[in-house]
Amino acid sequence: MKESWLKLKNEILLALDVGNTNITIGIFKKKKIISYWRVFTERGKTSDEYGIQLINFLENSGYSEKNISGIVICSVVPPLTPIMVNMAEKFFKKKPMVVSRALNTGIKILYKNPDEVGEDRIVNAVAAFNKYGGPAIIVDFGTAITFDIILEKGEYLGGVIAPGVEISSEALAHRTAKLPKVEIKKPEKVVGKTTIESIQSGLYFGYESLVEGIIKKIKKELGIKANVILTGGYGEEIFGKLKIFNIVDPFLTLEGLRIIYERNS
Repeated sequence: MKESWLKLKNEILLALDVGNTNITIGIFKKKKIISYWRVFTERGKTSDEYGIQLINFLENSGYSEKNISGIVICSVVPPLTPIMVNMAEKFFKKKPMVVSRALNTGIKILYKNPDEVGEDRIVNAVAAFNKYGGPAIIVDFGTAITFDIILEKGEYLGGVIAPGVEISSEALAHRTAKLPKVEIKKPEKVVGKTTIESIQSGLYFGYESLVEGIIKKIKKELGIKANVILTGGYGEEIFGKLKIFNIVDPFLTLEGLRIIYERNS
């Protein structure tokens, strides 16, 4: 197996992070991400549709399915997992590595029931510990906002899960008669002078306070100094300048997939 990995070093790894809202796709060459894409997660899409879309992405970047030497998948959407596996086998003639508890991650999980930890959180933990060491607090802005704690020796302690910004924005629009859905961005002032400004203020400053407050409570409860890493979705664009974060890594999950693939090849 070591010889096979050495042969793949100069070829291309395809990494797929299948989330509830988006699917993030990256291709790696010599451990470096060379292209990436993000598409909406569509549960009704077939493996053929995903395959054709992915082939188009590759061709637009100057590559083809023949360049792909390996595929690794992390999925938190169970109905889409077999679709992605079928897509990989049909279009790339490769049996993909699907992240699960059976793989060697190098991370010890201290959750009461390790099976409850989402694969994406494990992948983030692997990337954070291997790239930045521990202790670390990872804040992933996805459909939900997750806070994951990695201890000094690479142990996954646990974390916090809160509704994502987009979920809150949609809930306001769908569950109220007069409040519109708004673009999520930082307003100029806390006190809004229009309905849209007021909602934007509530979303941005509300989540800013939520994130900063939870991180401070985690540090106090555990008595640790830790790297605080931001990743996921549009987190970098909207919250990337918050001083509470000392590392912003939009490719953390994809990097974790690469590391796990290398560990298990």
